[in-house]
Amino acid sequence: MTNDKRFPVRGAWYALLILFLINTVNFFDRLIIGAVGEPIRREFELSDTSLGLLSTAFTLLYAFVGIPFGRLADRVPRKRILAAGVFVWSLLTFASGFARNFTQIFLLRLGVGVGEASCAPAATSLISDLFPEDKRARAMSIFMLGLPVGIALSFAVSGWVAQEYGWRTAFFVAGFPGLLLAVAALFIREPLRSDAPTVASTTSFSWEPFRRVFSSQTMFWLILSGAVHNFSLYALSSFMTPYLMRFHDLDIRDANIIAMLVNGIFTLPGLILGGIAGDLAKRWRTNGGLIVVAAATLLSVPLFYTAIMAEAGSTTVFLLAMGSAFALMYFYYSITYATIADITPRELRGTAMAVYFMAMYLLGGALGPYVVGAMSDHFTRTAALAGGVNELTAAALEPFRGAGLQSAMMIIPVLCIALAIIMFLAARARKQLD
Repeated sequence: MTNDKRFPVRGAWYALLILFLINTVNFFDRLIIGAVGEPIRREFELSDTSLGLLSTAFTLLYAFVGIPFGRLADRVPRKRILAAGVFVWSLLTFASGFARNFTQIFLLRLGVGVGEASCAPAATSLISDLFPEDKRARAMSIFMLGLPVGIALSFAVSGWVAQEYGWRTAFFVAGFPGLLLAVAALFIREPLRSDAPTVASTTSFSWEPFRRVFSSQTMFWLILSGAVHNFSLYALSSFMTPYLMRFHDLDIRDANIIAMLVNGIFTLPGLILGGIAGDLAKRWRTNGGLIVVAAATLLSVPLFYTAIMAEAGSTTVFLLAMGSAFALMYFYYSITYATIADITPRELRGTAMAVYFMAMYLLGGALGPYVVGAMSDHFTRTAALAGGVNELTAAALEPFRGAGLQSAMMIIPVLCIALAIIMFLAARARKQLD
């Protein structure tokens, strides 16, 4: 590295590997409801609103406890936070397979959110201290590869296990790897932080770190962008498999294969190219990476529309259009995370990421599945009434759930236009910092 006091390169790459694997398990366990939600809905006789709440449950506490975890990441060894977090969420994911009603699985998913909230602030803070600014976006992109890989494995493995052995077994399979990674995290060697005394080194609580984070106009727009971005992708990921099963009449295994390709395989080039493009664009101008994100988001709009409006049975059109749209949306992650690290003092990076993630998940990830689920129920009832159904029982509504969910998903292209505008505003604010 450029500073001999910093963590050795060999140790840095071991740490990045473990962080990548932890992030993979993180998203595997996080998206499992999207993979096996339809059989859960049928067994517990749930509405789409309730199904959306199961995804919301995770993000509710995830958003709130991320703040104290972020402050903790600025004060104590981050590997201990990671080890404890991955152990807790993996154990609770395993326990979800024993749930016997909606309330039990909802409460367990709340607990999973608490454990997973430890991952992002501690991991991104570590990476920011392990890699210099000119390599940070690429390091972040490697860490964030855990997102598409974890999601892809979640849909592929969980869909197959649910098809063959039931949705409960899928939770048992998901929970085990994290227990091993909890041990591996303890062998990460902490890099040195800033040598100078910092606001994070004090033992008393202070609002000053949060004031400093919110004083940045660029940070404001990035926080807002995270909420809109997460709203869109979490809603789509939560309901993609149910949509393919209902509207395109696929079984759970085939639906999850398509969901795996969209969320995993197609997103890999987007994530990698996003990191490379972000670093290259910064050589052109300091806000170049944010302009790349804005342009990629705008290009995703017609692709999302094409995928959602594809005729029943046109799964190839759905796959290619939705997959390409997701690839463009994944430019966002590595560039945005690296930008936050660039504009934030080292001693505040854990806090800044925690604040960002709180808004990202509370206003985005938590609301997305719930709002789209509620919209789906509304449009399903509307379609049923238009079809001459007088008694809106669960059985009577079932044939209309595919059309209802399709109508609800049309909110996504609209939100992507809004997101592109927000990223252009963030780019303008970033330029003013120079």
